[in-house]
Amino acid sequence: MSLNNSSIPVTAVFDIGKTNKKFLLFDENYEIAFQQYSTMEEARDFDDDGYACENLKHLVSWVKRKLKAVIQNDTFDVRALNFSTYGASLVHLGDTGNVVTPFYNYMKPYPENLLRQFYEKYGGKEQFALETASPPMGMLNSGLQLYWLKYAKPSLYKRIEHTLHFPQYLSSTFTGEFTTEFTSIGCHTGMWNYNENRYHRWLEKEGMLHLFPSIQSVTETRRVKFAGTHFEAGPGMHDSSAALSPYLLAMDEPFLLLSTGTWSVTLNPFNDAPLTFEELRRDCLCFLNMYGEQVKAARLFLGNEYSHQKKKLEKYFGRDDNDDEVTIDKSILQKILISDNTKRKLRLETAYSSGPFPGEKPEEWNPEVFSSYEEAYHQLMLDLVTIQSASIKLAEGAEPLDRIIVTGGFSRNKLFLKLLASRFPEKKICTASLSHVSALGTAVAIDNSDVKSKLKRLLGLEYHAPVKGMDIRDYQWKKPSPQKQW
Repeated sequence: MSLNNSSIPVTAVFDIGKTNKKFLLFDENYEIAFQQYSTMEEARDFDDDGYACENLKHLVSWVKRKLKAVIQNDTFDVRALNFSTYGASLVHLGDTGNVVTPFYNYMKPYPENLLRQFYEKYGGKEQFALETASPPMGMLNSGLQLYWLKYAKPSLYKRIEHTLHFPQYLSSTFTGEFTTEFTSIGCHTGMWNYNENRYHRWLEKEGMLHLFPSIQSVTETRRVKFAGTHFEAGPGMHDSSAALSPYLLAMDEPFLLLSTGTWSVTLNPFNDAPLTFEELRRDCLCFLNMYGEQVKAARLFLGNEYSHQKKKLEKYFGRDDNDDEVTIDKSILQKILISDNTKRKLRLETAYSSGPFPGEKPEEWNPEVFSSYEEAYHQLMLDLVTIQSASIKLAEGAEPLDRIIVTGGFSRNKLFLKLLASRFPEKKICTASLSHVSALGTAVAIDNSDVKSKLKRLLGLEYHAPVKGMDIRDYQWKKPSPQKQW
């Protein structure tokens, strides 16, 4: 294909989420030159048990169609391609490289009898979780999908010659090569032994190690030809680790990254202490970053709980979702702190089993005890920030860090940021202006130029001060009882 002199050199990234699929083009300064979104409703499928799953064939067709359209448009000159996708998903290929099983959904229930059998063989649930740095999650421990196939669907399992993580499968449809990489292996797969820094022994015992291709650096690319043009293709990355990469590359000082949304995940790439059982029980796990190094993480179902309770408050007080954001009212906050009324404190209804204080069952929070929407909203936010603060401390560990970068939905909630800064007045609480960080992290991973200076220009760090004259550090949230057990 011939290009005109005004064609913009770009890196193309497909950022594939469970719901939203994004196609982005980044220019040489990592500004977004083009973006498209799709929910891919038509790509929904069902596996051999009738459980909903993604239609891989349709997805790959969509990816190639979108990329081809851009290549054939003189506006852009595609120099590189990479993929960011959700994790806990494996693609199983036969001897000719064809897909031989459905693309099983990580939400699919895992048979209890097989879980018991697995844990009995490999040291018990607690020991295995400690070794692999992940709580027991059933199919979300994606390596156990192979164990399930071997014993529940042996005829299907025998057809598997290669197993790829989702990002590497998409990359292989362009490169024709099979690889794996650390960010996909290390994300609660149950495959990686964090104590020994290698694949867990169970894969060798079950005769499965040969299914996984050799480990490739996320910075390594392959030269490919597609739609008449040549470009470099990366191996793809797991989206959570990809979202951390721009900050690892741009920041000069250690930091905690608080990624907020439906799930809130505190990531600490500077905590290499082994995961303890108490941390695991309180929803901590480990990832591997783009360099194959441990990242301590603490999870909380923050955004989901917030949305659920906010809708309930809006309905009860007759508020509209489009009403102005609640600004901090020091008199309301002071009243909450002085009264410290247990009956008014938040009860977790959707996040009860997650986070630093996991409970066995949901509890109901009653808005009738509040005289106004503003009062109830302040109570909600104070309690959510208090729980979030405990989760942050778990990820932080014994070595204090003085900077927390907040990204995602709550980075736009000024009350949340004020309260968080008040909870940690000794730390710098900041937000960044980077957008689409999973896609951006995937793009910069395969760039050999000086990306640090480019990312620094994009960071746009904004610092958030505590509430003046008010100390909320000693405020305690009601801890649920009894605690969740494994």
